[in-house]
Parts: sequence; C-alpha cells; structure tokens
Amino acid sequence: MRFRIYKRKVVILTLVVVICGLAFWSSGRQKKNDSGAFPKEVETPRRSSSISSSSSSSINNHIQVQATPAVSRAPAPPPVIIQANVTHPEKVKDKEKIPKPDVDNTTLVYRGIVFQLNFDQTIRNEEKFKTARQKDDLVVVVQVHNRPDYLKLLVDSLRKARGVESILLIFSHDYWSPEINKVVASVDFCQVLQIFFPFSIQLYPQEFPGNDPRDCPRDISKKDALKLGCINAEYPDSFGHYREAKFSQTKHHWWWKLHFVWDRVRALKDHKGLVLLIEEDHFLSPDFIHLLKLMSALKREQCTDCDILSLGSYSHIGYSSKANKVEVKAWKSTEHNMGMALSRETYQKLIQCTDTFCTYDDYNWDWSLQHLTVSCLPSYWKVMVSEAPRIFHAGDCGMHHKKASCMPLSQKTKIENILQSSGNQLFPKNLLIAKRLPANGAGGVAPHVKNGGWGDIRDHELCKSYVRLQ
Repeated sequence: MRFRIYKRKVVILTLVVVICGLAFWSSGRQKKNDSGAFPKEVETPRRSSSISSSSSSSINNHIQVQATPAVSRAPAPPPVIIQANVTHPEKVKDKEKIPKPDVDNTTLVYRGIVFQLNFDQTIRNEEKFKTARQKDDLVVVVQVHNRPDYLKLLVDSLRKARGVESILLIFSHDYWSPEINKVVASVDFCQVLQIFFPFSIQLYPQEFPGNDPRDCPRDISKKDALKLGCINAEYPDSFGHYREAKFSQTKHHWWWKLHFVWDRVRALKDHKGLVLLIEEDHFLSPDFIHLLKLMSALKREQCTDCDILSLGSYSHIGYSSKANKVEVKAWKSTEHNMGMALSRETYQKLIQCTDTFCTYDDYNWDWSLQHLTVSCLPSYWKVMVSEAPRIFHAGDCGMHHKKASCMPLSQKTKIENILQSSGNQLFPKNLLIAKRLPANGAGGVAPHVKNGGWGDIRDHELCKSYVRLQ
C-alpha cells in the first residue's frame, strides 16, 4: 500500500516538473521573439532611410550656399585605380603594411554631396524659362576651378547677351566653394545646372588622383625613385618627371565633362544642337548666340565638313569690316581652343579616340586634341572661326601665368572698350566666308612637341574609365 502511495506521488511530481518546464520554455521563446521583432535585415533599410533623409537635408542646405557641411550622407564609392608600381609578391606584402592616408569626415561629406548632385541633376530656373528654351537650343558649358572674381565677369557678360534666356548654362566644377556657388546662384536669366568632377584633388586630397604622400617627388630620377619605393616609380613622363596632381586635374576634368554632358546629363539625352565649351575666365560679346546661329546655318549650306565652330582666337582684331566674316581652316590648339562649339556627331568621333587622348603624354587637353587630329580622328579637324572675336580671355593669371596678382576688373575694362567702340558692328545680318582652306588643304597640324606631365599609368586608366562610370 505504501509502495502504491509513493509511486503515485512520484508520477504526480514528475508531471508537475514537466508542465513547469514546458511553461518556462514557452515563456522564454516568446521573449526571444519579442526582442527580435526587427531582425538585422529589416533594421538596415530603416537605418539607411534615416541616413538618406538627413543627407537630403544636408544637400539642400549646401545648395543654399552654406559654408560648412552639417550632415553627411553615405560617401560616393572611390574610383577603382590600379596600382602604378607592380612589384613582386613579397614587396606587395610590405606595401600593404604601409598605412593609407586617413580621409577626414569633411572630405567624405563633400564626396557624398557631389555624388548626389551629379545624380539628381536639378535644373534651376527650369519653369521660369520653360517656354523660352526650345528643343536643341544652345547649351553653354563652363569649366570652373576656383577664381570667383573671373567667374563674376563671365556671368555679367552672359547676362548682357541677347537671347540668353534660351540657353541651358552648365557649370562644371572641380572645387566646392560657397563663394563660387553664390556666383552661380546669382544667375537668374536662364536655366542652370551644376555638375561636379567627382575625382578632384579636393575630394581626394591625400590619395590619387590627388597628392598621395607615397607618390614620387616630381624631379627625382627613376633610379632613385625605384630605390625609394614610391608607388609610381615605374612611370615618369617623357622628360623624366613624375606627375603633379594640380596639372593633371585640368585634363581629367575636361575629358570627364565632355563625356558627362553628352552622355550622362538626362536633359540632353536627345540633344541635337550645339554645345559651346568655355572656361571661368572667358568673356562673351552680346551677340555671341546670334553669331553661332548664323555660323550653324552657314555650316549646313557651305561647310558641311566643318567639325568645330569657334567664336574667335586670341588676337583682338578690330571689328571694322571683319564683324560679318569667318574663316575655314585647320584647327590649331593655340588659336581655336576658346569658345569651341561642337555637335553630337563631332563628339562621337572624338570619344572613339579615348585611348589615344588618355595615354598621350601631355597634361594639356588642347594639345592632346591636337594630337588626335593627326593620329586618330578620321580626318583632321576643320574649324569655322569668326574673324572678329566674340569671346575674350580675361584671365591674366592661372595655371599658365605666374603673375603675383590678378586684375580682373582692368581686363574687363579693356574688353568692354573694344566692344563699345565696335557696337555698331555687332549682330550682322549674314556671314561671309572670307578665307577657306583649299579642298585638298595642307592637312592637320601635328603638335610640335609633347609637354609631358602625363606619364603615370593611373592617370591613363582613370581617364579611360569615364566612359564606363555612372
């Protein structure tokens, strides 16, 4: 009897323990499910959404010309650049131990802003001039560095141009500056788009394409560079010098801008009109748009094989008896690199020569183009150029000038005096071809010498990559 009682108690006790165990297990499972209501896969998008929202706020603040970045978005991916100095595996391992330059948060913020603005492509004043601008009207592209005083002069000259309300004005920057943005924001006379070269020295200050502290000094010999182990030791230029980022950047920017405008700006996807290329230190006459229309018509009628229309050369010829005359000749970089207007057809021929342009050892974009005219293009370039210039070079200092001080206002006065004294010669009713290259003309003009500064294989590969980016 006692055995039965004990057996019954053991069974009951066992059942109680099992029930309690099930209860605890069920409770623990419920708590685990509650705490994991947002697994990582779900949390990540939510966090990303938050970052995107704050990024949008930051970019809007910057567009309003704020001096200091407030909030960062996820930075744009850095360029994929091959290592210049390919060495043995043992040396590669040693190089991996060398710490890479740090990138500060402000630089990452700028990269993010540039990436976003190039993607968004917001056109200002679009609604205001929607009816004034017709399909295939002129596009004016300004390459801008960091000379706001000259940029102001250019904007002032554009403001006075007849018909300017019909253009799309694109500013292509390689330097983020509140002062420059303020000048651009003052443009209220036409549609405006800002684009930014995404591989500038400002965005990569301590690494290629900027100034990597591991790069070779400019004037070191190749033998000493190899001993030193600097990363581009194998690739000096034709004169034995190593790259200088401040000189390489302009050619990079020019080629990237050309491709981005024609193939990446969505508003120009089907553009069949002209694109006029100018720079921040240029000054335009009031009738430059009128003249380009006349030149375009003359090209269709009498010079179908003209590749480039040029607003003028550097010689300030008097307007008397010249204002309605153009010449057709072989394109020369020293004469016709200002105010170049080209069609999509010319661009497409040019972009086929990407490898030649990007590997030619000259840091000047215009001398590199000169090389293309005799080495790669189907035929040398023919240019139709105005005898009386409608474009002027106001810059008396810059990359190729070593003046101690710049005097933009004095340059403005000189140019305005020329235009005022020739006011009655502007806006001709028609154009005449005063001089024409013979049908079997002398052919293209080869560069007399390479200027160097473009021997680094990293510059070559980055330059060639633009057609594949974005």
